[in-house]
Amino acid sequence: MRKGFDGTLLTVVALAVAGCGGTGSADSEFEIAEASILELQRALEEGRVTSRQLVDLYLDRVAAYDVAGPELNTITRLNPTAGDEADALDRERAAGTVRGPLHGIPVLMKDNYDVAGMPTTGSSLALSGLMPPDDAFQVARLREAGAVIVGKTNLHELAAGITTISSLGGQSRNAYEPARNPGGSSGGTGAAVAASFAAVGWGSDTCGSIRIPAAVHNLFGLRPTKGLSSIDGILPLSHSQDTGGPLTRTVADLAIALDATVGPDAADPATAVLEGRGVPDFQAALDPAALEGARIGVLADWLEEGGGGGRITDVVRAALAGMDSLGAEVVDVAIPDLDSLLSGTGLIDLEFKFDLMDYLAGIPDAPVSTLEEIVEAGLHHEALDGTFRRRIARTEQPADEYAEVMARRQALREAVVGLMDDLELDALAYPTMRQETALIGAAPVGSTCSLSANTGLPALTVPAGFTETEVPAGLELLGRALDDARLVAFAYALEAAGPKRRAPLRTPPLERGRPPDPVLVALDPPQGSVDGAFLLDLPTGTLSYRIALAGVEPEDALGVVLRRTPAADGEGGGVVVLRLAGPDITEVTRAVPLTTRLMHDLLAGRLELVAHTSSGFEHRRLVPGR
Repeated sequence: MRKGFDGTLLTVVALAVAGCGGTGSADSEFEIAEASILELQRALEEGRVTSRQLVDLYLDRVAAYDVAGPELNTITRLNPTAGDEADALDRERAAGTVRGPLHGIPVLMKDNYDVAGMPTTGSSLALSGLMPPDDAFQVARLREAGAVIVGKTNLHELAAGITTISSLGGQSRNAYEPARNPGGSSGGTGAAVAASFAAVGWGSDTCGSIRIPAAVHNLFGLRPTKGLSSIDGILPLSHSQDTGGPLTRTVADLAIALDATVGPDAADPATAVLEGRGVPDFQAALDPAALEGARIGVLADWLEEGGGGGRITDVVRAALAGMDSLGAEVVDVAIPDLDSLLSGTGLIDLEFKFDLMDYLAGIPDAPVSTLEEIVEAGLHHEALDGTFRRRIARTEQPADEYAEVMARRQALREAVVGLMDDLELDALAYPTMRQETALIGAAPVGSTCSLSANTGLPALTVPAGFTETEVPAGLELLGRALDDARLVAFAYALEAAGPKRRAPLRTPPLERGRPPDPVLVALDPPQGSVDGAFLLDLPTGTLSYRIALAGVEPEDALGVVLRRTPAADGEGGGVVVLRLAGPDITEVTRAVPLTTRLMHDLLAGRLELVAHTSSGFEHRRLVPGR
């Protein structure tokens, strides 16, 4: 416990969420927060940590920040055999066998990937007992590479949306601003990777479900060329649009994860696109000079100024300027009649109901067999009710309607590739989301996901930076078919010149298996008529404070506020950002939630306390410490 300003005890435990500590089960002091695969592998090689200890360290972070603290709620199930699997891989290493860069590395899988021995639920209560007979293709490849599957992550129920809410998993939260949604449908994976619950996590993307969570979590995420990676063993949303792949904190991690999981698979006919062609080597393609001489076409219509979108525009334009400084030629372009070309090119409504039925028919003793049974039993979240009922109403897949959609998709693809050919472009660029990720409960807007999803062309989301409200924004790069490795190389060059990655404030490194103590904030100068004590708990984003106005009568107290300092607020001067006490109050003890921007302002020393009394104003700067 810490001493308060008046000699009383401020109980730190009362300022933090109860029970927010981890298990404390790991023996190693090795820091895993933000650690890359290469850093983890180096520590394993040098004997500074074991794979079993890595599993325990990640589980400590899950305990501290997924079920407590910011309560990100990303994990649907932990793998009960993860520790034993890690032990076996440690024994292999001790015997001189290392399978590759993923040997002994803990990873997470979205809960629509089949993992033998664990249910595949699609985060639906109706499928909570669905046990697949074997691993998905990509899961099998990961096991062969020596990865340890720590658990499975929440998704928007049956992958049918972009806010990650479900009947089984509930609402997942954004790791940077828990009041906002984490994107979707792979939002559980995105938030978990951002919070360092594993080294890498896998998602699926039917229309943005890898790229949107990557964009709103400052991560890298590739929607691969359709057919580059197998979707066998992934619970389907639309087999013609479904893809699967990793979300990572670094480009090198993305390359390692892709190299382990892409390639042909007889069980997925779409992978026939690789026949007669070599499988891309993502790690070999990494080149810090990859942007030199590249021509990048910016879809200017998707970077319009104004409103909330202007915040994203500023960040994306800055990232594009960074590409220009690295030798790329960045030009504004337009696809004529793009909105018309995109219209009617989606296949989810045509395929979902029937693809789900086919998948369930292949699972022995599946608890349900159709989407109709799920809805009739009421075993789905109300947020999905309208969507599911609309898709249930489709009783057939008319050949003429299907052919029309496929023709429209081909026309869209030809328009995109034609523009790139005519202007000699190496990639198209645009924001992954044109608006900041929505507050939980509000409708998300601004997705550009269908350009890649409905053409089958690869698209990579890279971190562009943060808006003024400290919300991450993503820049998307779209390339030609099977040009995935070059997109990853472009991202590597951009990252090498100046990483945009920044860890979430709400999930800091643990100390002895527990979240750190709250940050003590002092007043400067230390003497004045205002006496106060402040503590900021990072995981919960809670500012607890006690303020007393010495020698001031209640009728002379007019108010106490926090103000962003003029220097921090630009030419407009300072502004009030938080009311601490109102008129007639000379002493107050409270705890209030802060937005992520205010947390950044406080920790950067950009806030001051202003006490207004009948005698005038007193200004005291807030100075964070430990």
